[in-house]
Amino acid sequence: MSRAEIEAAIPHRPPMLLIDEIVQRDQQSIVCRKKFREDEFFFQGHYPERPIVPGVILCEAAMQAGAILLSSFMSQSSGIPVATRLNEVKFKRMVRPNDTITIEVHLDERLADAFFLHARVTCEGKLAVTFQFACTMVQSGTDT
Repeated sequence: MSRAEIEAAIPHRPPMLLIDEIVQRDQQSIVCRKKFREDEFFFQGHYPERPIVPGVILCEAAMQAGAILLSSFMSQSSGIPVATRLNEVKFKRMVRPNDTITIEVHLDERLADAFFLHARVTCEGKLAVTFQFACTMVQSGTDT
């Protein structure tokens, strides 16, 4: 999937677009990649001498992958997916500048406009983060 297709699927834009490529996708799951460049904005203060990717950024990248997965449901629900819950978040490995993560997201269940997913993020083949999350479809331009 090209950058233009990724941007057509979700509203995120740089510097908060955290997906570089879609490796694989079907109706129930998606696999994406992201390489963290040395000049990412969050490395300036997290931490200047020994930078690591903030855990919240790893979770956001996985939720963006989930949003791309759910983009096929948007025409049915006419909205954008917004996270409503994160559960069982477990950080297992630090991710540093120049590391590439692989993000796997699986849709576990759909109840009307509520979606329940789980994510697995690896770096160099080793588990970095796992968590479960939920999203709901929200009309564009409205507050939740």
